[in-house]
Amino acid sequence: MNIQEKEVSVGSPAALFPDERNGIELLDWSNIGLAFPIKHKRAYLNNASIGALSLPVVAAVNRYMEDVRDHGRNSYPEWCRYADETIKARIGRLIGAHRDEIAFVKNTTEGLVNVANGFPWRDGDNLILPDIEYPSNVYCWMKLAARGVTIRWVKNRNGRILVDDIRKLMDDRTRLVSLSAVQFSNGFRHDLEATSNLCNERGVYLNLDAIQWAGALQLNVEMLGIHFLSVGGHKWMLAPVGTGFFYCRKSVLGVLDPPNVGYHSVDSTEDHMHYLLEYRQNAGRFEEALANFTGIWGLDAAVRIQLALTPKSIESHILELTGYAGAALQRKGWQIVSSRAQGEASGNLSFKHAGYDAQEIAVRLRNAGVDLAVRGGNLRISPTYYNDTSEIDRLVEALPS
Repeated sequence: MNIQEKEVSVGSPAALFPDERNGIELLDWSNIGLAFPIKHKRAYLNNASIGALSLPVVAAVNRYMEDVRDHGRNSYPEWCRYADETIKARIGRLIGAHRDEIAFVKNTTEGLVNVANGFPWRDGDNLILPDIEYPSNVYCWMKLAARGVTIRWVKNRNGRILVDDIRKLMDDRTRLVSLSAVQFSNGFRHDLEATSNLCNERGVYLNLDAIQWAGALQLNVEMLGIHFLSVGGHKWMLAPVGTGFFYCRKSVLGVLDPPNVGYHSVDSTEDHMHYLLEYRQNAGRFEEALANFTGIWGLDAAVRIQLALTPKSIESHILELTGYAGAALQRKGWQIVSSRAQGEASGNLSFKHAGYDAQEIAVRLRNAGVDLAVRGGNLRISPTYYNDTSEIDRLVEALPS
């Protein structure tokens, strides 16, 4: 089977706006590896950094660019309609949200900044933040000191962030809890349900950096009661760099004042002189201008692959791979740093050895055709749905005993 999407004439509706019968929906667990050329060159186990792109994702990007090449802006109204109605609906299916709760962003940071700079802070407010967060979920909150907002740091316990420790830091001026759903450095999976229940009981908003969760683990933001969530497309989503999505729960849409406002923030016509600042009645109000349609077409293809394989099966496959890797690494004398406890394991698996320098080992592995990351002085692998046990075996074989 040709993994690239079905051949269609450039410029036809089927070329630019694929239906559910196109090639992606023919992908399954028996042939998904064929869609990723990198798999046949390297054991790429670094998808938590920048995920490898598939043939359908590249084809989708090219399809959009060919349309602009051949037709200029003539399809512009249809780009907007398709992105708002179809692509956002698919993203919603992936995370358990409605399309009206989805906005396109360039990266996770942009979504976090929507919350940090759009929230109605008052002098003396505080927010709660773990002490092991990725910088994107730190600097935007530190900047709020100028507005009289303070950070209450949750101290990690051997890489874990406990819900009880968050509870102890809350008072009547706590307005928001912001944390990573999965910690980038050690793969710790946070208890989102318990934290969401706590926040909703105390009238506190919950904001998630979910870039290390979405695309790897199942997620239903509606069931969990999450208020805000941000995801960059270039990691586990296996989508182009410069893409992503921001989720704002419909019931709290009016809480945030969009920090960046432009002509796409409002429902306007082609009459650009009709100045009326009334925000769109959905999360599209956070898109101030023309979106990155080139990348979004690729993001859409990546989402469609995940929906075809199903998030439940993807999570199961990834956890099986990290479990297999953990056992093999321990047999070779390496120490597993990441938690493997039920409910705490994720797609990120960190490990180390007292006798070896992590950076030197990473170079050695790269020269052997195996890619991973170094985080917090530990080696970290992040296999996804196109990886298999043979690539784990290649990693373990290339490591010194």
